[in-house]
Amino acid sequence: GGVWGFVIRRLAEAATLTLPLMALLFLPIVLGMHSLYPWANAEEVGRSAALQHKAPYLNVTFFLIRAAIYFALWIGLALLIRLGSRRQDEVPESYPTRWTQTLSGPGLPLWFLAITFAMIDWAMSIEPDWYSTIYGAMLLVGFSLSALATLVIVAERLAGARPLSLVATPEGFHDLGNLLLAFTMLWAYFSLSQLLIIWMGNLNEEIPWYLRRSQGGWWGLALGLILFHFFLPFFLLLFRARKRRPSELVRVCWVLLAMHFFDLCWLILPAFPRNSSGAPNILAFWGVVPAMVGIGGLWLAVAAWFLRARPLLPLHDPLLEEVFEHHGEDHGQVHEKPTERIA
Repeated sequence: GGVWGFVIRRLAEAATLTLPLMALLFLPIVLGMHSLYPWANAEEVGRSAALQHKAPYLNVTFFLIRAAIYFALWIGLALLIRLGSRRQDEVPESYPTRWTQTLSGPGLPLWFLAITFAMIDWAMSIEPDWYSTIYGAMLLVGFSLSALATLVIVAERLAGARPLSLVATPEGFHDLGNLLLAFTMLWAYFSLSQLLIIWMGNLNEEIPWYLRRSQGGWWGLALGLILFHFFLPFFLLLFRARKRRPSELVRVCWVLLAMHFFDLCWLILPAFPRNSSGAPNILAFWGVVPAMVGIGGLWLAVAAWFLRARPLLPLHDPLLEEVFEHHGEDHGQVHEKPTERIA
């Protein structure tokens, strides 16, 4: 949609094409799932009536089938969108655009639904005695926010060079800043909603989840998330001038990315290593940093390789011509075809 969509479209396409790599990197989880998930350990299941009750859903075979479905859906949609995008560059006709639009309509809710269930399977089921109906959606919003922040950072780096400079205008970054603000507010809403519902219910099977995340130093991280994952970016993104200046918007994006990493640590790590007192140990956080750097660097290299393979703007998108016409009128330029201006 709008100018902002052209700013990040090809960047997002390149990012989604790394999904086969992510599927490959999922193999260590499969190999170590008996250590990660209590429901995958026969001894744990034998001692827990709750795990036995959930066994029809939480079992190794069904878990692997669902994981295969998630990756097949994500990779399939990414490849089909890329196919339409490639045809859009090759032929000056409207059907590739209609193809991607038609596919994106049902594909977007399916994509989000798969992420929601994947987070229930891969993250929430680490503590199978606890459950939250909003957990998957909460992580989905966090991932969407961090993905958008990453795209804005990359777009700002490329904004000074053609052809992205043709659409990477202050108006486009302003719109992206508004989206960041919306996702920041939605993340806070979901997080607060889960907390309030569990706090007001005060049930024995729900409260321990938050108690584990308020011990061993994790309470300090929780306070940091409140301040720097919501209040600081919310305040900064209220200012129109800051959102129209890409360099300042990128600073907010770096804060959001860092806070998303800490948020994932706070959500997942307290379920694992414990110190001698039995409380969750925040030092477990440091073991995640090398993995994040390694996987993140590999992901970035593969995404950059895919990004170089196609033009940064869709050559024959009919909406792109409208954007150029509007841009040309604003600057008193002679109208050119998109292919001429991108070349």
